[in-house]
Amino acid sequence: MTLPDILLEDDFLVAFDKPSGLPVVPARPGEAGTTLMAMARAARGPSLACVHRIDREASGVVLCAKTKPALDALSGQFQSKSARRTLLAMAALSPAGRIGGACAPVRDKGGALPPVFTVDLALGPDERDPGRVRAFPRAGGRPSATEFRVLESFGRFAWIECRPLTGRMHQVRVHLAYAGAPVLNDLLYGDPGSVLLLSGLKRGYKGRDLERPLVSRLALHASTVAFTHPAGGGPVEVAAPVPRDLEVALKYLRRFAGGRGD
Repeated sequence: MTLPDILLEDDFLVAFDKPSGLPVVPARPGEAGTTLMAMARAARGPSLACVHRIDREASGVVLCAKTKPALDALSGQFQSKSARRTLLAMAALSPAGRIGGACAPVRDKGGALPPVFTVDLALGPDERDPGRVRAFPRAGGRPSATEFRVLESFGRFAWIECRPLTGRMHQVRVHLAYAGAPVLNDLLYGDPGSVLLLSGLKRGYKGRDLERPLVSRLALHASTVAFTHPAGGGPVEVAAPVPRDLEVALKYLRRFAGGRGD
């Protein structure tokens, strides 16, 4: 595997456009396999350090620091919440009749999402299932909040902008699941029966026998990271283009499912 596309690079930092399926670091210490950081350090030196992470199944911006002062400055911005991240998600809305009581504050009686909403819900490890995160609606967990804006609605599917205000593991995924709109193809928190097929959108589609889903991976993309440059002090925003599979899915949804902006 070749080094992912570089979105921005100077003497202090480098930002990569990570593809879906490539882990940033090993899931467990000592685990073998190709990772973004292993490839990046081989190309840019062993002192390169990751400032933040995104899930293996997600795509998009990953920011790294080349020097210790740059790492301290950038990490401090993430800890103080002055650095801002935006993610884009294709959500597969749960049918209204299957929404649990916990989702009532977000979805209306018909199951629709409001144009703008915030999920403020503590998160923590799921002791019963290592590797998963669970919500703590009453007590426990760590404070976690995400702002959401519905960019386009397509009936059962929605294209959503996500702005995490905190940086918990799987935060966007769990908060969208709580809202009754889990990320499409989320094997941990979503509905395995939700598949985006062209035959489900286009009447008279004739290729069912050989059909594959329009999106076959976690439909979550880290779109932008905004921060203050650790050396020059000026504002910087790094953006990763929407991957082709998500662009194609959006094209067909807009054509056959009557997409609209909210």
